[in-house]
Amino acid sequence: MQPFKILVILILAGIVLSLGSALFHLVTDRKGETRSMVRALTVRISLSVAAFALLFVAYAAGWIQPHGLRP
Repeated sequence: MQPFKILVILILAGIVLSLGSALFHLVTDRKGETRSMVRALTVRISLSVAAFALLFVAYAAGWIQPHGLRP
């Protein structure tokens, strides 16, 4: 498998794990005193922006090519 594909898969897994962490902190933090959920969602947004930028750079560099759907 190409290193680029592995990196994209790792970023997507990080996004899902961060979202799960935010859900866990939402359910367990009764008083709303900690900032754990906000931190987890910030990580998720950062990873999403990084994934978008990585895909944009990969397309511009010619590492990935679009392809049409075949009937």
